[in-house]
Amino acid sequence: MEPSREGLFESQKSRLLDALLPADIARRAEEVGVGKVRLDVVSLAALSVLGGAFIGLGGMFASSVLAGADPAGPVRALAGLVFALGLVLVVVGGAELFTGNNLMVMAWASGRVRLTEMLRAWAIVYLGNFVGSLGTALLVFLAGQPFLGDGTTAITALQIAAAKTSLPVANAFFLGILCNVLVCLAVWLSYGARSTADKILAVLFPVSAFVTAGFEHSVANMYFVPLGFLLRDLGPETLLTDPAAVAAAEALSWVGFIKNLTAVTFGNVIGGGILVGAVYWFIYLRRRKADLPEQF
Repeated sequence: MEPSREGLFESQKSRLLDALLPADIARRAEEVGVGKVRLDVVSLAALSVLGGAFIGLGGMFASSVLAGADPAGPVRALAGLVFALGLVLVVVGGAELFTGNNLMVMAWASGRVRLTEMLRAWAIVYLGNFVGSLGTALLVFLAGQPFLGDGTTAITALQIAAAKTSLPVANAFFLGILCNVLVCLAVWLSYGARSTADKILAVLFPVSAFVTAGFEHSVANMYFVPLGFLLRDLGPETLLTDPAAVAAAEALSWVGFIKNLTAVTFGNVIGGGILVGAVYWFIYLRRRKADLPEQF
C-alpha cells in the first residue's frame, strides 16, 4: 500500500525539522569549508574583523561578570555562559573565526581545496580577527566601561591579561588544544541545527565549559591582553594604587603576550583541526576501499 500524500508531506517536514545526523554534519562541514575558502578576500577580511569584534564583546561581558568575584566556581561558570555571546554572534549573525575555521581541514583532507588555499584563508581570518579584537578593546577602553562603578572590572581585566602573559608556554599550548576541541565541537553541533534556537543551545555548553575550565582561546586573548596594556599604560593613575592592579600591571609583558599567542594558536590548530576536523573526516568522509570502483 502506497503512503498517502499527507504521510509523505509529514515525513518530508520531519526531515526538514530534525537535526542533522553526524554523517550529514560532516558533509555539511566539508561544504562550508569549501565555501569559506572560495570567498573573495574583501568579504573574508570584513567577516573576520566582525568575528574578532564579536569575541571581544563576549570577553567584555565575561570580564564584567567576573569583576570583584572569586574567579573559581559558580561565578566562573556564569562568566563562561555569557562569554558564549561571542560565538553565538559569529554562528548566528555571520562572521569568520580562525578557531572555528580550523574545521576547513575536512575540505582539504577530501581534496576539495588546496593546502595553500586553506592556509591563505586562515591567515586572512587570523589577521582580521586580530584587528576586530583590538578595535573592540580600544572601544571598550575609550568608553570607560572597565571603570564604571568602583573600577573592579578594570582590575579584573588587568589580572586576566597578566595571567595569560604569565602562562608557561607548554601550559598555554595544551590549554589551547583543549579549548579548540570544545570550540570546534560547538561549531560542529551548530552545523547540525535546524533553527536559531538550536544553534544557540549547541554553542552554550561547549563554550562555557572551556571558559570555566580555564582553557586558552587565541582570538579571545587578542582582546583580553591588549585591553590589559591599554589599562596599564593609558588608564587613570588611580587604577595603579590598588595592590592587585599594580601586581598585574607588573606581570604584563609584550614578550609574554607573543609567546602566549603563538603557543595558543598552534594548540588551537591541533585541537580543532586534528582532534575534531581530521577525526570526523576519518570517520565519515574518508574513501573506503569498498566505495571505490572495481579495478579490472
